[in-house]
Amino acid sequence: MTSIIIWTIAVITLLGLVLAVSIFLVAKKFTVKEDPRIDQVEAVMPGANCGGCGFAGCRAFATACVGADNLDKTFCPVGGNETMKKVADILGMAVQEKAPMVAVVRCNGSCANRPKTSSYDGVQSCRVKASLYAGDTACRYGCLGCGDCVAACAFGAIKMDPETGLPVVDQEKCTACGACAKACPKGIIEIRNKGPRNMRVYVSCINKDKGAVARKACKAACIGCGKCAKVCAHDAITVENNVAYIDFTKCKLCRKCVLECPTGAIHDVNFPKPAVKPAPKPAPAAAEKPAAPAPAAEAAPAQNKPVTKEEK
Repeated sequence: MTSIIIWTIAVITLLGLVLAVSIFLVAKKFTVKEDPRIDQVEAVMPGANCGGCGFAGCRAFATACVGADNLDKTFCPVGGNETMKKVADILGMAVQEKAPMVAVVRCNGSCANRPKTSSYDGVQSCRVKASLYAGDTACRYGCLGCGDCVAACAFGAIKMDPETGLPVVDQEKCTACGACAKACPKGIIEIRNKGPRNMRVYVSCINKDKGAVARKACKAACIGCGKCAKVCAHDAITVENNVAYIDFTKCKLCRKCVLECPTGAIHDVNFPKPAVKPAPKPAPAAAEKPAAPAPAAEAAPAQNKPVTKEEK
């Protein structure tokens, strides 16, 4: 009995040693040496791990940068141009500066503009609410007001306005990571160009219903009339599916569309002065023709004129 136990222990020990040696040899043969530059790139990253770059985290982003031929398709929205310059210096690559971006809420359906038609007493989550029904107003495209975007923001850059019931973005804190846009089930949050001196123009509506239906649901809805597109001299505005959209890469911030919009759906942000429609130029006055001279009066025939001596 004792010998059986000893042999069992010996066999198990031998088997463990063989497996350990095999694992060691396999690990040594198939080991992957990691580029030390990955650690260097990760060290200059902000460490937010927000996923705004399109990768799982800062480590995955650093690995992608090191393995890429150039940095054209990689960008850290949180660190911005300064971080990308550091990454480029580490990797010995060139990087082009990108315009700063910011999250924009494309819904103006405040409590005043968009009256409620029903009441929701369920879980306070936009995603849950959207899965149950269109919303508690007649607009099935607008903000649901539960604040999923607020919970998704890791930088405290967005909050709900209790008066309007809409999210408000703090442009100074916003890193354009896109987490709020991903969290919104209605897709009303868009990452747009921040604009020169933070000035930007955008359509604050995504309602695709026809004009009469959209206007009935919300006073400030885009009705797809196309007036804004007609006055835009830069082809920056398109109207598709009954709603207008402004391409920020083409917009020159002239704000003619803001003045032309009949519902106030187009917003201009951070401009020093409100947009004012120029007064129409007066029509040129018609040139006055010189008055024709009055005809000379004909001499009246003399009557009963006395005859002088000379005439006799």
